[in-house]
Amino acid sequence: MISRRQSLALAGAAALANNNASAAPATAPTVKTLVNFKIPPGACDCHVHVFPDPAKFPFWSSRGYTPPIATAADLLALQHALHMDRVVIVTPSVYGTDNRATLDGIKQLGFARARGVAVIGPDTTKAQMAAMDKAGVRGIRVNLESNGVTDPAAAAKNLEAAIAQLAGTKWHMQMYARLSVIAALADRIAKMPMHPVFDHFAGAKADQGVNQQGFDLVLAMVRSGKAYVKISGAYRASTAAPDFANVAPLAKALIAANPDRIIWGSDWPHPGPAAKTPMDINTPFPVDDGRVLNLLAEWEPNPTIRQKILVTNPARLYGF
Repeated sequence: MISRRQSLALAGAAALANNNASAAPATAPTVKTLVNFKIPPGACDCHVHVFPDPAKFPFWSSRGYTPPIATAADLLALQHALHMDRVVIVTPSVYGTDNRATLDGIKQLGFARARGVAVIGPDTTKAQMAAMDKAGVRGIRVNLESNGVTDPAAAAKNLEAAIAQLAGTKWHMQMYARLSVIAALADRIAKMPMHPVFDHFAGAKADQGVNQQGFDLVLAMVRSGKAYVKISGAYRASTAAPDFANVAPLAKALIAANPDRIIWGSDWPHPGPAAKTPMDINTPFPVDDGRVLNLLAEWEPNPTIRQKILVTNPARLYGF
């Protein structure tokens, strides 16, 4: 658990800040720019990871990269700096199907603040899923990108296996995949008994605009209410840092399709690509989380709709 001293220190730092541009400096290292619009109570960052001490929570031997440590205490500092009350911790690929780091992060931050998305495998039992549900997990992540699964046939096999494992649960299925894979599986995804939640602009690339192949199918699923999309990880959709201006048309199109199916996430701590080898500690992407959050007010100027994106939709999806 985060110690009382840590909690009081972070709370004190947070109390110095408010939602005005004149607020005190941010308290998290990745927040260089102050949040410049009103964040509503109950706001949720729907996509983060934690990487605690690997001596206690070892990485998967077949991982594609090795991140530096990013603890639950670090995450709480980010929450305060961004004026967020809730968060969703997603198990990253570096742990394979070991969800202990995510579950520990939820436990440390507390059930009132945190929920989780797990990664499961063919050996994951219903009893284990029930225990994770009790701990705060509300879905699984099917990662078809970091693991190099871009062949539609292989992706379809993984999709069917995940659908079968979710039978009898209330969990959703979060998918990290490129648009070409989503497009190839669109008919099957549309018939899934659970909600799909697409990561990071559904894999769309900002430099290809709103007319890129497959984006219309994602918009149709969002418009119908079938699918959620995370407008998260702008730096994964665009190289136009620091303001990622070419992401704006994607974000605006998704919000316009159905604001009741859009959620926001920081993708903190922004794990970067592998270093010299996957076993060497990599360097995270240099993202200013405050500046990127401020983009949301540009993508959607209406505070009523931002309330849906930041509060209402996450509360519905994750059971806050």
